[in-house]
Amino acid sequence: MPSAKILEEKKQIVNQMTERLKSKSGVFVDYKGITVIEDTEMRVKLREAGVDYSVVRNRLMKFAVKNVGFDALESMLVGTTSLATSDEDPIAPARIIKEFADKLPEYFEIKAGFMDGKILSVDEVNAIASIPALPVLQAQFLGTLLAPITGLAVVLKAAAEKGGGVVDAEAPAEAAPAAEATTEAPAEAAPAAEAVTEAPAKAAPAAEAAATPAEEKE
Repeated sequence: MPSAKILEEKKQIVNQMTERLKSKSGVFVDYKGITVIEDTEMRVKLREAGVDYSVVRNRLMKFAVKNVGFDALESMLVGTTSLATSDEDPIAPARIIKEFADKLPEYFEIKAGFMDGKILSVDEVNAIASIPALPVLQAQFLGTLLAPITGLAVVLKAAAEKGGGVVDAEAPAEAAPAAEATTEAPAEAAPAAEAVTEAPAKAAPAAEAAATPAEEKE
């Protein structure tokens, strides 16, 4: 019969598993024959994505799944089992686990998953795995929000450059010829003035003609 110490240790393990099953998402994996190098590579990727990954004991996990109402998962807790869970990026466990399941199909197989308290089938896990990573989704969403603002800014900038100070600066230059035409008008009137001054000179013979009869009478 197990000692009280062993029973307490198992109880703590079950409690830890129960808490992990309350995470945002998780994926159960059947692994066998995976090499140390491949396992290390996968663990590094999972850790960088904020995913907690470890091998679990089926017998103890059966108590944990019952604690959270995941009784339907009990039947798949056979053979070798590991669990990947995350509270940061709910897509990360499915995405990374599927990557290695596709690369090592003979050694790595998805059993089931869960998300937000709902059990997921293998097909549902694979479908979720195709969703981009959270940073990518955030960037795409931000880009969608900024697109109309950016477009408006470009239009306003173009309008300002087209109708700004450039047009106003050219307006006085175009008016210059009119001013020049005005200053040239007096020059054209000069001949008329000369004609007026020449008129008395032409009248001089008439005066001389009037003086002639008087001289003849004398």
